[in-house]
Amino acid sequence: MIKDCILEKSGWPEPVSMRVLLSVLYPVLSLTIFGLYPSMTIGPKEGWQVYSSAQDADGRCICTVVAPEQSLCSRDAKSRQLRQLLEKVQNMSQSIEVLNLRTQRDFQYVMKMENQMKGLRTKFRQIEDDRKSIIARNFQELKDKMDELKPLIPVLEQYKMDAALISQFKDEIRNLSAVLTGIQEELGAYDYDELYQRVLRLDSRLRSCMGKLTCGKLMKITGPVTIKTSGTRFGAWMTDPLASTRNNRVWYMDSYSNSKIVREYKTMEDFVAGVVSRTYSLPFKWEGTNHMVYNGSLYYNKYQSNIIVKYNFETGSVLAQRALEFAGFYNMYPYTWGGYSDIDVMADELGMWVVYATNQNAGNVVISQIDPDTLQVLKTWTTEYSKRNAGESFMICGTLYITNSHLSGAKVYYAYSTKTSTYEYIDIPFHNQYFHISMLDYNARERALYAWNNGHQVIFNVTLFHVIKTDDDS
Repeated sequence: MIKDCILEKSGWPEPVSMRVLLSVLYPVLSLTIFGLYPSMTIGPKEGWQVYSSAQDADGRCICTVVAPEQSLCSRDAKSRQLRQLLEKVQNMSQSIEVLNLRTQRDFQYVMKMENQMKGLRTKFRQIEDDRKSIIARNFQELKDKMDELKPLIPVLEQYKMDAALISQFKDEIRNLSAVLTGIQEELGAYDYDELYQRVLRLDSRLRSCMGKLTCGKLMKITGPVTIKTSGTRFGAWMTDPLASTRNNRVWYMDSYSNSKIVREYKTMEDFVAGVVSRTYSLPFKWEGTNHMVYNGSLYYNKYQSNIIVKYNFETGSVLAQRALEFAGFYNMYPYTWGGYSDIDVMADELGMWVVYATNQNAGNVVISQIDPDTLQVLKTWTTEYSKRNAGESFMICGTLYITNSHLSGAKVYYAYSTKTSTYEYIDIPFHNQYFHISMLDYNARERALYAWNNGHQVIFNVTLFHVIKTDDDS
């Protein structure tokens, strides 16, 4: 098969260019030349002859063909048809050449466009990746800035609060200035020295009045203030009401029976921190939680007996012990919560007391004032209030106050005055914060109630009503 040939015909002024279709037309030419004249012999001067065949620089085949002489073709009708056919082929070849050029141009354009599209696609992908990267980077930068600014938010809030507080202070200072100005106008001619002397005289009179506030009637209980949380549900802790103001030792006795260990702390701060200064081992176990430290000695109920023991911390010895006649013990007449709380040793502004119950008084409360040195009973008062129906109790200025302190809605509801030997029902509530009080004792020096509230050591403040007798009343 001949493909991509350029025909050169003898006698034609220029070569005829033929591209792809010659391979298709060559059989037709052969058919036209040879097929129509099968018995005809074509010599060198009568037929087509291919003299040479080669390839050009583009790889196309170049053929040299010699056509018959013109004189013969002009007289031959078939030659004329052949020439017409060749002219048609030439026209078709030119059209195909133009179409091919256009196709090649379009193809190159498409290829160029494809490359551009690929480039654009790559750029778009790169832009998309860059956009994500930029967004992520910008987001991270913003997040880092927000993280840096976040700590400023509470500062700004504090600034706002401080600004409001400063504004309030300015108003208060403005009001105070106005009040001081008014006071200054009212004072008029009073000078500083005279005012100072008046303050000193007033202070002296107040101190004199405070000295007369030795006793009063219970009006209110506030608190509690939780000092510490430690130990079991039941126990006792106390300070010495007769100790000097510089002596703030604390004593701690955990549990209500079968123990002899007492811990001592030099100060309330050491007690809170758990810094023990000394540990004592008593000669006898205690019973209940109603012990008391008074003038350097511990007073407590001896285990499984109605004996009161006086133990001195300095000498480490028992200074006195005495049986409380007819007093019930070992849960015979305890407070409502139990715990062998039959005998309650306490003190107030007037001295030492012991509260208990006897069969002779039908299990009702008995109050006895005792001598701190010998433990001898000095005087006794009998009440008609059942000891088993009482919660904890305490003495203030010779009056016994009975509570229902084992209940959540605790209050003081009964008071017995040893001065008048009379009683009254009262209603003074207080907050039983931890729901179970197993020890409640009054400290006259601090005018406060010490309590053991379900494993918490707490203090209540008391308010007393005082009647002051002045010099004008005498």
